[in-house]
Amino acid sequence: MDEDLVTACARELEEETGICGVTLEQFETVGSINRDPRGRTVSVVFWSKMEMMPEAFGGDDAARAQWHCTEKLPLMAFDHLEIITKFFELHEIAH
Repeated sequence: MDEDLVTACARELEEETGICGVTLEQFETVGSINRDPRGRTVSVVFWSKMEMMPEAFGGDDAARAQWHCTEKLPLMAFDHLEIITKFFELHEIAH
């Protein structure tokens, strides 16, 4: 409750993946009523452009963290693939 959004995102990124020191930019806020069957969830989506992919490892409550090729994304929960697809389309990234 005492952090701004980008600070909270950077903290969570480091806690869950070990990745730190990257510049984060806000992409969008998603909050469709039924996007998460567990209850109402509003998410603020951030992204970062990196020259190199740092090593990622699961931490805190993440069992693991790993990189994926945009052409071969794994199954994702809820509306996460829709969010990533929208990002790719707006930034003209092939996937």
